[in-house]
Amino acid sequence: MYSVTMTSTERPAEDPSRPYRIEPDTRHSPQIGALLEMLAYARLTTLQAVQGLSVEQLDATPPGFRNSIGMLLAHIAAVDRVYHWLSFGGRDPFTESIPEFDPYRSGLTMGAEGEPVRGRPLAWYLDELETSRGHTLATLAQRDDAWLASRLSVPGFDFPNHHWAWFHVMEDEVSHRGQIRLLRNIVAPKPAATAE
Repeated sequence: MYSVTMTSTERPAEDPSRPYRIEPDTRHSPQIGALLEMLAYARLTTLQAVQGLSVEQLDATPPGFRNSIGMLLAHIAAVDRVYHWLSFGGRDPFTESIPEFDPYRSGLTMGAEGEPVRGRPLAWYLDELETSRGHTLATLAQRDDAWLASRLSVPGFDFPNHHWAWFHVMEDEVSHRGQIRLLRNIVAPKPAATAE
């Protein structure tokens, strides 16, 4: 299970003295190593943003918002999974029937398809995030920079390369992490400091 501090699986570089640097890692080709560190750091900040939330706080959708924190977390995990199919498998869950992907459609579509994701404890979301990202990190670690620069092989979706695909996964997470922080300020506000 993920914790708020990065482990060696989440952050490829094991040197704790460099938490705010992206540096070469001899275990991976340069671009793969940098991408792995960026994905890990984006995930760390997402985990920090949801730490300690209750089921009620995860399910709350305040006025003016379309999604709950829980739905955004389910979406982040589902985006990882859809890019597993697109990038690693060369298949498109949007246009092809892939039954193994069906349980994640609700998260991917923010509840437009499938049952809305609600009533789950934070541990359930963290497990989804860990499982999907674990597959991402393990598979990317087996690839090299030449593969990363090559185009996807999905018919009709072969214009992006793998590097863009995984950059997009990271930028999507960072964008939704910003929404999560806004929602958290509403559903779990910090108590105001009292003047003495």
